[in-house]
Amino acid sequence: MNMGAQSTPEGAARRRALLATCVAAAVRAGDIVRAAAERLHEVEWETKGPADYVSEVDRSAERALAEVIAERHPDAILIAEEGSPEATAGALTFVADPLDGTTNFLHGFPWYAVSIAALVDTSPVAGAVLNVATGELFTAVEGGGARRSGQPIAVSRITEPARALIGTGFPFKDREGIEPYMGVLPRVLKQAAGLRRAGSAALDLCDVACGRFDAFWEYRLAPWDVAAGILLIREAGGIVTDLDGRPAPVAHGPIVAGNPAMHKWLMEQLRFRS
Repeated sequence: MNMGAQSTPEGAARRRALLATCVAAAVRAGDIVRAAAERLHEVEWETKGPADYVSEVDRSAERALAEVIAERHPDAILIAEEGSPEATAGALTFVADPLDGTTNFLHGFPWYAVSIAALVDTSPVAGAVLNVATGELFTAVEGGGARRSGQPIAVSRITEPARALIGTGFPFKDREGIEPYMGVLPRVLKQAAGLRRAGSAALDLCDVACGRFDAFWEYRLAPWDVAAGILLIREAGGIVTDLDGRPAPVAHGPIVAGNPAMHKWLMEQLRFRS
C-alpha cells in the first residue's frame, strides 16, 4: 500500500467511502439472513464437507452484498466464501463472508454475522461485521479506530490469565488438527478464568476488539473469516498474528489475537511442547 497516499485527506475520505460500502453491503445481506431466520424450517442446506454446511441463505446474502459492491465500485474484486473463494486480490478487493456461523444459524442458535472488509493492495483499510441476531454493528477504518454501534471500543486491560476469558475455534473441518489442539487445551483451561467457543470467528474477533474476550486463537481460518476482524482488533489497540508472531495476513491460516499482554501469554501456551 502507498502509505503516503493513504495518509492524505483524500486517502482518509476514500477509506470512509469504502467503509460506507462495507456497511451498506452488510446491512443488505443481513436483511436477507434475518428474514430467513423467521422461516428457518423452510431453509434447505447442503453439506460442503465434514461439519461444513451451506444454504440458499448464504448464497442469496452473498449475491446481495455483491450487488452493492458492483454498484459502488464496479472495478473492485470480490473474494467471498460461496461464489468466488478462489478469486485473486487486486488493487481494490472486498473480502466477505455473507453468513459466518452458518451452523449456528441453521440450528437457530443466535450468534451469526455478515463480515466484509475492503482491502487496498491486500491490506484491510475498512471493515464491518454485523451480528445479525443482535443487531450489533462493528466497524473500523485504518487510522480511525474501531467502533461498536457507533461508539469507540478498545481491547481489554486484563493482564492476568486467571482473570482472562479466552475465545477459541475448534478444528471441526481439519480432523487431523484435533490432536494438536487437544494438546494445548489443558494448559489454557488450567490457567484462564474461562474458555468459550461460540461458532463465529468473525464475531470472536469482534469480541476481542471490544474487550469481551481477552485473547482468541484458532488454527485454521479463511480470509473471509478474518479480514474485518484483523482491522478491528488492530484499530482497538490489540495484536493479531500468526503462530510465528508475524502480523496476520488476510489469508488461510491460523490466528492468535488479544490485548498485548494476553496475546503474549497465549502465544507462550501455543508454543509450549511437553
